[in-house]
Amino acid sequence: MHLSNESIFVILAVGLIAGWLAGKIVRGAGFGLIGDAGVGIVGAFIGDELLPRLGVHLGVGTIGLIVNATLGAIVLLLVVRLFAGSGRFGGGWRGRLGRRWW
Repeated sequence: MHLSNESIFVILAVGLIAGWLAGKIVRGAGFGLIGDAGVGIVGAFIGDELLPRLGVHLGVGTIGLIVNATLGAIVLLLVVRLFAGSGRFGGGWRGRLGRRWW
């Protein structure tokens, strides 16, 4: 598969916008330029796989791609927050069991 420079630019731009939006919605802050783009690109793959299985079709175009990638990135960030523990992403399974009390 050959990707042109324009398609790589579109993938990165959509990933960056979607990652930034998902970071604002889920966490309240972004992860930096590279982190937002990575979350958005992985979220685009998740959204592309998950939404059609749920019967959700957003149409075509750049806006549809951004919304699709944002929803996938939100799912990704919620799963990361669930399993990350009480570290940077907050939440998690550990709660107070992992702390010392003395």
